[in-house]
Amino acid sequence: MKKQRSFSSEFKRQVVEEYLSGVSTAAQLCRRHNISSGLLYYWKKQYVKNSFEADSAKEAALEERINQLEQALGKAHLENEFLKKALHRSIDQSRKNGRSSGYGDVSASASGGGVD
Repeated sequence: MKKQRSFSSEFKRQVVEEYLSGVSTAAQLCRRHNISSGLLYYWKKQYVKNSFEADSAKEAALEERINQLEQALGKAHLENEFLKKALHRSIDQSRKNGRSSGYGDVSASASGGGVD
C-alpha cells in the first residue's frame, strides 16, 4: 500500500500558477510532478477560491501557537529546575544546622507550646 503524499500550499500554488500562465500544459505538469490531472484541476479550483491563502494563514497561526507553547514549556522547565535546586539547598542547609527537614520529626521543645 502506498503512503499518501502531501503537498505544501506553496507547491500547489506554483503548479497552478504555471498552468494558468500557459507556460506548461496540464499533461506536462502532471507528468513532471507525477500527479493526476484530477488533482491539478482540484488544486486549480482551490486556487480560484483562495483556499491556499487560508491554508497559509492557518499554518502561520499554528506555528505561532507552537512557538508560544514552546516558550511556556521552556519557562516552566527553568522554574522547575530552579525550585529543585532551591529545595536541595534548603535540605542541605538544614542538615548542616543539625535540624531535620521537619517531615516526620515528632520531637518538640519543652516550651514549644501545646495544651498544658
